[in-house]
Amino acid sequence: MAELAPIEKALEALLADVSPLDTEDVALDDAAERVLAAAVTAALDVPARDNSAMDGYALRAADAGGWLPVSQRIAAGHPAAPLAPGTCARIFTGGELPEGADCVVMQEEVELDGERANIPAGIAVGNSVRRRARDVARGDVLLEAGTRLNAAALGHLAGQGIARVSVRRRPRVALLSTGDEVIEPGQPIAPGQLYNSNRPMLKRLLESFGAEVVHTESVPDSFGETCACLTRAAQGADVVITTGGVSVGEEDHVKKALEALGQLDLWRLAIRPGKPLALGRLPRGEGGAARFVGLPGNPVSGFVGAWLFLRPLMGGLLGCPALASIPHLPAVARFSTTTGPRQHYMRVRLSFTPSGIEAHAFEDQDSSVLSSCVAADALAVVEAHRTVTPGDSLTCLWLAP
Repeated sequence: MAELAPIEKALEALLADVSPLDTEDVALDDAAERVLAAAVTAALDVPARDNSAMDGYALRAADAGGWLPVSQRIAAGHPAAPLAPGTCARIFTGGELPEGADCVVMQEEVELDGERANIPAGIAVGNSVRRRARDVARGDVLLEAGTRLNAAALGHLAGQGIARVSVRRRPRVALLSTGDEVIEPGQPIAPGQLYNSNRPMLKRLLESFGAEVVHTESVPDSFGETCACLTRAAQGADVVITTGGVSVGEEDHVKKALEALGQLDLWRLAIRPGKPLALGRLPRGEGGAARFVGLPGNPVSGFVGAWLFLRPLMGGLLGCPALASIPHLPAVARFSTTTGPRQHYMRVRLSFTPSGIEAHAFEDQDSSVLSSCVAADALAVVEAHRTVTPGDSLTCLWLAP
């Protein structure tokens, strides 16, 4: 195993010279899960003025503890007149606090008699008041560059009246499947054939990592056809990904084609699953190079490889720190295993208990058992030449979207 590269070396080769892609402006309605290209500075205070946190009555705290005339009614979105001393104002949630008022008492605590309100004593200054700029002050950095725009971030931008944002262009990915035995779902299957589970799985993972799959193709088991498919795929893609064909069999042509057409940076890793993985570059017609990632054909190896390598690559191309690494969780093993010379990434379910996080491994960890990925919460990292027993501490890579 001395010739197998550690994962750290693979990531170094994969991410060498990676820089964020160019930018584009998009409508806020189309910006979900996109990555901000530049920081956004707040132009408005939020809230814009002191306002009421609930339906009730606005007054001076010093006037509390007796009957007060109700001098005005203030609904959200309507201006308020200054509050005359010794009076209160009927106010609704979000209504602007009138000049002169310094607190709000909820309506359930007030007794009414016509146009008078009996206010309880002991109301504190600032009670039930949302202060101006409590959420955001004008001039603050609203969102940093590299932020992925989730639902809350979109609302944050909309609260500033922003209708368009500058985001990173999605990485364009070509996804190729190799193997004459691999056919697409929906076709009749013959003995010796299998359905292509990698393509829909990896397409969805890539989209969740912020990429756009612009080209898919099935590659015949032929060196010449493999070269032609790789050349074609590289022309319109930032990244070319293959599944299968990177091992040492007579029908594994991807590695040889990559070496013939472009550049092989690294091949074969000291990890399980996913030893036969190739990294390199393919030339593009307009100049430059498309990055190449050759994943193993076994579906679990492809799944694990996508999280370990495709996610950080997309994070680098998008300038998104949240995508560039997988969240690490400390956990306690609730299983036993012994590893050999390769670092093992085991599919586990997590239990969140009062005493901490527990990791429960799927019994069958073979690289062909895709069911172990369906319900997996995380990948437990078990170093090479390690024996794990129940109660041992582990690091888990949380498979969070």
